[in-house]
Amino acid sequence: MAEAEISGIRACIFDAYGTLFDVHSAAARCRGDLGDKADSLSNIWRQKQLQYTWLRSLMRSHVDFWQVTGDALDYAMAAVGLDDPAMRQRLMDLYLQLDAYAEVPDMLAALKAGGLQTGVLSNGAPTMLKAAIDSAGLTDLLDHALSVEDVGIFKPDPRVYQLATDRVGVKPGEICFMSSNAWDAYAASHFGFRVVWVNRFGQPPERIPGAPDREIDTLAPLPGLLGLA
Repeated sequence: MAEAEISGIRACIFDAYGTLFDVHSAAARCRGDLGDKADSLSNIWRQKQLQYTWLRSLMRSHVDFWQVTGDALDYAMAAVGLDDPAMRQRLMDLYLQLDAYAEVPDMLAALKAGGLQTGVLSNGAPTMLKAAIDSAGLTDLLDHALSVEDVGIFKPDPRVYQLATDRVGVKPGEICFMSSNAWDAYAASHFGFRVVWVNRFGQPPERIPGAPDREIDTLAPLPGLLGLA
């Protein structure tokens, strides 16, 4: 076993979208029809999806992430000049079948073999999470699928992170939390989790409270950081 760089961990909890699942894989599967609009549409879709979660939280006007995802897609399609109800339906359907990043199954298997609890803590609605997890073949590798719907507000509200400690049954400092979203990683650190920021896209550090314990560019090194490799 390698020496653990992050010790005392009893559970590994992951953000879902962008961390375990490639949010751009839906549009990528439609690239043949979307053509040169595929990347712009996908990027705007993701940006507005996140913005709408923050805005709705501030407005105290919560709806589930499926509604937010559809609203964001409507905005993105309008932004790129695309009026195609059939394509909209196809993209929404594909969002329930997002590709997992290539390293995810083996990484989760290593954590489970090391005796750690595993799970997701996500903005996603329960039905969305179940569909994505099942489609990616990760059902047996995740012990928990925790949705913000149980607290009725999106990340980074502290009640979301508290949900993980309550449901998993461990202290905040015994949870290692992974997110590719820098704002999520920093907020989780500020809450009290040990945090590994999965900086898949080469983002600069955030200027908000909190600080990740480690930064990696894929999830492959995670077991080693926890002394499991």
